[in-house]
Amino acid sequence: MTLAQKKRWLQIATIATISSVVGGIIGYAIGYFFYQEIGIHIFEFYGFEGFKSFKDQVQVGKGFWAWIILLAIAGFTPVPFKLLTISSGLIHFNFFIFILVATLTRGSRFFILAGLLSFFGHKILPYIQKFSGKIMIIITGLLLIGFYIAYLIYNNYESFIN
Repeated sequence: MTLAQKKRWLQIATIATISSVVGGIIGYAIGYFFYQEIGIHIFEFYGFEGFKSFKDQVQVGKGFWAWIILLAIAGFTPVPFKLLTISSGLIHFNFFIFILVATLTRGSRFFILAGLLSFFGHKILPYIQKFSGKIMIIITGLLLIGFYIAYLIYNNYESFIN
């Protein structure tokens, strides 16, 4: 859509981000309220039948930060984001942090892609297709570093107060 309407790339990326986050909220609700009725069938479709046993392994503390990293990776890369949204509801992950991470990661992905397509047009498509995996890995790495820094700041802030 951005290639067809380059000047509207901000609007297109905004709509994609909002739509993706709303889809994430629906996935979260499926995991939270309807895992047995709906969610389990989605997991079976993707070949992840035994996921429910993972629920008890994610706890506050290191599990909390590990889940944020998983959400960031799924939100920014081609990993099926819907599985992590359903999983987040299933484990009752903090809803507001879920929304924040989903918005940041999905928004980053859509805005970067739309911006590149708007600025460079069709010329950049072969590069995106050829290097998108490497670009996503680099950006995901940067996101992980950012989350790690936030984790360090948070832990140092708590130990500084106490």
